[in-house]
Amino acid sequence: MNRKGRILLVLALVAVVAMAFRVSWNALRDVAKAIGADATAALLYPFVVDGLMALALVATLVLTNDDDKRFALKVLAAYTLASLVLNYVHGLVPALHNAPAGPVRLAEWNAGNWALVLLASSLPVGSIYFGSDLVAKVLHQPAPARQDAACEPKGQESAPAPHTPAHPEQAPAAAIDAPPAAPPVLEPSTLVTAHTDPVRETEPHTPHTVRTPDAESADDVLRQAQFEEAELERMRQDARRAYAESTQASRPLSARALGEAFGMSESWGRKQILAVRDEEEPPRPVLRAVDTTAV
Repeated sequence: MNRKGRILLVLALVAVVAMAFRVSWNALRDVAKAIGADATAALLYPFVVDGLMALALVATLVLTNDDDKRFALKVLAAYTLASLVLNYVHGLVPALHNAPAGPVRLAEWNAGNWALVLLASSLPVGSIYFGSDLVAKVLHQPAPARQDAACEPKGQESAPAPHTPAHPEQAPAAAIDAPPAAPPVLEPSTLVTAHTDPVRETEPHTPHTVRTPDAESADDVLRQAQFEEAELERMRQDARRAYAESTQASRPLSARALGEAFGMSESWGRKQILAVRDEEEPPRPVLRAVDTTAV
């Protein structure tokens, strides 16, 4: 439906509601006079009942929470039923049509008269309570979520995409051939005081995630083996560097402490210590036999 059709539909609805309110206003005014309201109170009484019905209808359309929407619908249904009952009583009791201001019986049966008077007199109080509650629910409902980037929580912004050069082949050779940065070296004191996993007595290796045979290929197996070998070599270099630094600090690590620091066995730590000592030991002079008979 286009915009003009929607406007005409809304105007028609407003006209029907206004005429229905005028019809109901006459009955509710006479009922208010019958329960003892003065002329001013009787004039305003229909606005209390039918006005809250209109407020509940608007709240039903505006509220987004399901529980609040059901509450507004219940208020609308309850006041619609009450207005219907009072209009029905107005039609059954001819004395209400042109009665002067003052109490008039709404039913011949005493219990029915008491119930109708209680209903008619409690509607204004209920309008104050339910109307205030509906307005509070409308004003305190959360604002609709915006779909732009400003609504993203702090720290959740998407990281900018890395810049990629237009011609990778023109990148500087130094940047391509530069070796990766060496990992940080643990301090000797940390290696001594750290409590890690128990000593491994099996062949030293680095555990990795188990992969199913179906998912592996020849290239994957080769790359995995190269990666494990590189990791082991890096661990050996770190261990040797840590032992060398502990020796320079006059606190040489034992083979057991060195192995525990890297999660390995004592024999593995002893191998690394021997490798460091072999590297630090000066080369021995080579003795050659001299043939004296040739002189």
